[in-house]
Amino acid sequence: MTNPFKSAQSQLAQVRDILRLDLNIYERLNVPERIIEVAIPVRMDDGRTRVFTGFRSQHNNARGPYKGGIRFHPNVSADEVRALSMWMTWKTAVVDIPLGGGKGGVIVDAKSLSPRELEQLSRGYMQAIVPLIGAQADVPAPDVSTDGRVMGWMLDEYEKILGHLSPGVITGKPLSIGGSLGRDAATAQGAFYVLEKAAEKLHLSKNATVAIQGFGNGGGHLARLLFAAGYQVVAIADSKSTIYRSGGLNVPEIDEHKKITGNLETCIDCEKLPSDAVLTVPADILVPAALENALHKDNAHLVKAKLVIEIANGPTTPEAEEILLNNGVTVVPDILANAGGVTVSYFEQVQNAMNYYWTEEDVREKLKEKMGKAIGDVWQEKERYNTSVRLGAYALAVSRVAQAMKDRGRN
Repeated sequence: MTNPFKSAQSQLAQVRDILRLDLNIYERLNVPERIIEVAIPVRMDDGRTRVFTGFRSQHNNARGPYKGGIRFHPNVSADEVRALSMWMTWKTAVVDIPLGGGKGGVIVDAKSLSPRELEQLSRGYMQAIVPLIGAQADVPAPDVSTDGRVMGWMLDEYEKILGHLSPGVITGKPLSIGGSLGRDAATAQGAFYVLEKAAEKLHLSKNATVAIQGFGNGGGHLARLLFAAGYQVVAIADSKSTIYRSGGLNVPEIDEHKKITGNLETCIDCEKLPSDAVLTVPADILVPAALENALHKDNAHLVKAKLVIEIANGPTTPEAEEILLNNGVTVVPDILANAGGVTVSYFEQVQNAMNYYWTEEDVREKLKEKMGKAIGDVWQEKERYNTSVRLGAYALAVSRVAQAMKDRGRN
């Protein structure tokens, strides 16, 4: 399997050459500023103690506090969080919000834990990393297998330890304790705005066909938005299977079916395919919204889409992207396509600081403006350097971070 951190470093090396980046700055950006590994003891329901391994990587804070999610997943590793923290640095820079890049994770199958065990793990992780974080230092958020409930526990633990309220230290919180309206759907909403602009640039019509890998928070919300806007969502996959209908799926019906049955496989009048078949079915637009490395050198040549919108973090390996580009496929990278989540997280921090909260319509309008400007800026860099959309996004992001480092004397 491709090492995600090596992929992230490879992407940075390409941008270094395009920008003729100062080599001292490049060396600093090539590795995180800090990464810690922590042991988290949890008393399980059967009375025994298990010790879980967790990480927090802080890549760069030249533009603002480190920012990034916390994931609970069996495949979490030090290299994964290193890569994700680097990508977060570029993501916050590409949408031009005053934050840096961080990421955290715990090696665990969260689905195997009871609610009490999950709470103890969440609080234990916060106890272990509390010296590193703060509203002006490092601001965590939800990620894979974590959610508003987990963030609420972590916020409560942090505030207990410090002895005062600090809602801005964590984003993605429940509304009752300082969360923002529109946060749950923010990643998909931002991706929708980016997809619309990219489709327009490629002259794809409103009834273009779309295949979506992943039916969770990102992929599920996006499927509903696209269906409502008139796109034909022809394939949806979860971890077990792909359902396909060439004339388009009725997304609200599929959504309701998934809620009732817990799976997609028993969908009526749908063709059932293996889970990874979603990547290669006939569709104008492909949306990988699951985990890393979904598109790789062994399957990229089978992709039939004209446009790939990356909602997952790092779903396309460098080898796969080279194949896709050679086949005329446009790839809109994760650092732009899924930046709606961190953008609304930033809005949440702003609201916490003001102690004044916006309507959901306010949040959507501000997000639409941010994402529209970001893809316009990225396309301009793409054309300036005659390169891919990814490298256009990286050129924009890295140049912004490099300028902040120079202005701080970090070169």
